[in-house]
Amino acid sequence: MTQIFHSMIAAILGISEKQIGQTLSLLDDGATIPFISRYRKEMTGGLDEVQIESIRTHYEKLKETAKRKETIVATIREQGKMTPELQKRIDDKIGRASCRERV
Repeated sequence: MTQIFHSMIAAILGISEKQIGQTLSLLDDGATIPFISRYRKEMTGGLDEVQIESIRTHYEKLKETAKRKETIVATIREQGKMTPELQKRIDDKIGRASCRERV
């Protein structure tokens, strides 16, 4: 799922997937945005603070959307109302909405 998020963010922001992955890795390790933009330029390809914040914001939004989707699907399954067609519609709608979403 993470690689899909990297691809989506790269497409939205026009930044390479490698830069997205490196930036998110640094953020996951606890590095702050100012630290990354000043002292880890070689790892991020010279991204500035605004770009790094945008990557983080999009990534968090995509994770939130995926979590909501899991909850929705689980609730429908618990009710015994999930069909293959409904699952496909949910996957298509939520996937497209995530790709189009601009934070």
